[in-house]
This record gives sequence, C-alpha cells and structure tokens, in this order.
Amino acid sequence: MINYFRLVRYKNLLFLALALWCMHRCVAIPILASYGFSAESVPLSTWHFALLVIAVLCIAAAGYAINDYFDVKIDAINHPVNRLVGVSIDRQTAARIHQVLSVIGIICGLTVSADLRSMMLAVIIILVPGMLWFYSASYKRQFLIGNIIIALATSLAILLMAIAHIAALKHQYGNEILMQTPIVPALYTYIGCFALFAFLITLIREIIKDMEDQAGDREMECRTVPIVLGDTKTKIVVISLILITIAILCLIISKQANNATTWRYMAIGIMLPMIILAIITAMAKNTTEYHNAQQLTKYIMAIGTLYSILFYYSLAIAKHIPFFGLTAA
Repeated sequence: MINYFRLVRYKNLLFLALALWCMHRCVAIPILASYGFSAESVPLSTWHFALLVIAVLCIAAAGYAINDYFDVKIDAINHPVNRLVGVSIDRQTAARIHQVLSVIGIICGLTVSADLRSMMLAVIIILVPGMLWFYSASYKRQFLIGNIIIALATSLAILLMAIAHIAALKHQYGNEILMQTPIVPALYTYIGCFALFAFLITLIREIIKDMEDQAGDREMECRTVPIVLGDTKTKIVVISLILITIAILCLIISKQANNATTWRYMAIGIMLPMIILAIITAMAKNTTEYHNAQQLTKYIMAIGTLYSILFYYSLAIAKHIPFFGLTAA
C-alpha cells in the first residue's frame, strides 16, 4: 500500500493541501473579514472548499502517476533504486490510477464550478489534467516548455482559491454590485502574489531537477534546458531567476515599509535561503549536490506559503479583525 502513496507523492500532496488551506483560511477569509464578512458568512462554503481541495489533490496525484508511467526508462537510469512503476507497480495499474484520479478530480471540480456558475473554474479544472498528461507524454522532454507547464499548474492551484472565492461572491451578490468594491482586486492581488512566488520557485526547482536528471534525459534524447544550454549557462538561468524572485519580493514588501516583522521574515526565511540556493547551484558538480539544491527549493516554498499566517496576523492588527477567532494584540 505504501508504494501507491509513494507513486502519487503523498508528501507533496499533503503540502499542497496545506497551501490551499493557507490561501483559503489565512489570506482569502481575512481579506473578506476586512470588508465586513464574518468567517461564517463567507460565500465559499466549507463543502465547496473541500471539494476543490479534493479536485486539486486528485488531479495532482493523477499527474504524478502518469509521469511515472511515461518515465519508466528514464527512471531506470536516474532513479534505479527508488522507481516504482515497472518494479512494484505495473504500468497498466499506474495508468488506471491516473484515469480514476483524473475523473474524480474533474467531477469534484466541475461540481463546484457548476454550483458557482464559474466558467473560469471549469476551464482550469479541465485544462490542467490535459496539461499534465501532455507534459508527461512529450513536453517535459522539450526545451523549457515542460518546466513552464509544471510551474503554471502549481501557480494555478494557488490562484484557484481566489477564483473560487470571487465566483462565490459573484454568485451570491451579483457581478455589478461586486465590481463596485475593491474586494475582487484585493483577492487577486494578494493570492496572485503567492501564485507568482509559487510559479517562480517551481520553475527554478524544475530546472535544477533537470540538471540532476541529465544522465537519463540525455540517454532518451530529451532536450531539457541543461542538455541544450549546458551546465554553465543553465546555472546562469537559475541564478537569474533567483535574483528576479528576490527583486520581486523586495518590490512587494516595500509596499509594507512599516512592517518590520515582514521584512525580517522575508530576509531571513526566504531571501537568505535563496542566496544560499544560488551559491549551492553555482558550485554544484554532481547529482547529489543538484539534489540538495532542489530540496532547498522545497523549504523556500514552504516558508513562502507559511508567510500567509503572518499576513493574516498583520491584517488582523491593521484592520482590527479576529485572528483565528482571537483578538489580535
């Protein structure tokens, strides 16, 4: 049974569930609370939120399963000890798991989109499984396209919380009335910042992972970034993306110049590790060192996601709203 959990990357799914909860409970609900909504009166119901989480997790799990289905030969070279499909799980089973999870995810997602009358939600729910299938079948072996697809899918999962909350608001109050308030821009802006961060960090991680997996990719004639550009130029690309991410973070938090806690959190928790990541990547020469670098990106992603709790606390103080039901001092 544990092999099936490993196939769908259960640890990644748990983190994804946490990220979705953080966007819902620590960003969207506090923003709505600052405009007079209580936690109980938020239009996006707990039921719809739960269905969306199930949809996203099932679609992501299906993506992991089909990725291993197509990567049997590459994984035999890059991960001979840890590979599952073709060893403890046959390819047909992996394909069936992908199909079942995809159907469950799409049904759950379309149920929410139908209830909320959201075409945008429906398009994303249908589009992403297709993106992940084509990624595994073809795009991941092409220059940069596969990296961008995974980064985009990750950021869309985060942005989905803003889209769902806005759809629920429009369904309950109507589009014309809602557009007269700053609620929609606020939800898109704040959750969009988290989505942009997720996109950039995931893109960085995927390129570093390609550097780690060069042996198998080269054997299968893939045209990933490090194979096309070489290690030196790929490192320049990664470091450039790191610097761009740091610059964007500085720009975003400069809007909160009086919030010293945010500056310290970002500087120590995210920017310093990103500088370390740049150094490790620049000095990396073997698969172990590249693996350590891409593992560090997971830490950075986690710390970035958990900033949502500090965001909630800062907003609670500024707007005099409850912080997890308590009065923020």
